[in-house]
Amino acid sequence: MAAGQVVRSEWTKIRSVASTVWTLSLAVVVTIALGMLISALSKSEFDNLSERDRLAFDPTFISFAGMGLGQLAMIVFGVLVVSNEYSTGMIRTSLAAVPQRATFLFSKLGVATALALVVGMATSFATFFLGQAMLGEHKASIGDEGVLRAVIGGGLYMTLIALFSMGVAAMLRSPMLSLGILMPFFFLISNILGNVDATKKVGQYLPDQAGSKILQVVPPLDDDTPYGPWGGLGIMALWVLAAVLGGYAVLKKRDA
Repeated sequence: MAAGQVVRSEWTKIRSVASTVWTLSLAVVVTIALGMLISALSKSEFDNLSERDRLAFDPTFISFAGMGLGQLAMIVFGVLVVSNEYSTGMIRTSLAAVPQRATFLFSKLGVATALALVVGMATSFATFFLGQAMLGEHKASIGDEGVLRAVIGGGLYMTLIALFSMGVAAMLRSPMLSLGILMPFFFLISNILGNVDATKKVGQYLPDQAGSKILQVVPPLDDDTPYGPWGGLGIMALWVLAAVLGGYAVLKKRDA
């Protein structure tokens, strides 16, 4: 089967599965709604902030407060895109139709990543503008230094989270096992490692903590992170590359 046909086939698979549509929709709604809520609360509390906290006030980053929860839906989307075929047994049919495993996997990942990128970018821009509307006189402008980079970075961050999850799912070949590892990793282990002094230097190199640096416009006070916004996103991209290559190695070596 030609590569173009494989891409069209993968697009048909993704849009015909209701769960993938719902998870992407949930990512949009949760990210925007929570971002607006936190922005509105931040506006009402601004007058109570200390001088030190006002210096570190980052209106752009505040509007992305919902992205931490929105990435949950992107993780589920990434896992389901890859592992659904394993759980239903359709993977045998797919590989019989497309025996070139590299063509099969990278067509699937390419289509899903492009979709995640469109949704991620739309979500990031909507979250920023609606969040700033909630902040009122404390808002940032898209033309301010570093703001456009952060907004574009937000879309890239959500896309990379989804692609990382696809790579892990390709390695583990099970939706339950993949989600059982990814959810605690991002929502428990990463936070613990990043906030405990003894492990903080390790935690800052984990994919979500490194990648989320791109969302910051005003650096936190006493920030000693040894990389900048694009450096952090680069570290995250290396994690994603490792996961995708690992998924390909497993697919190439093991039978369906």
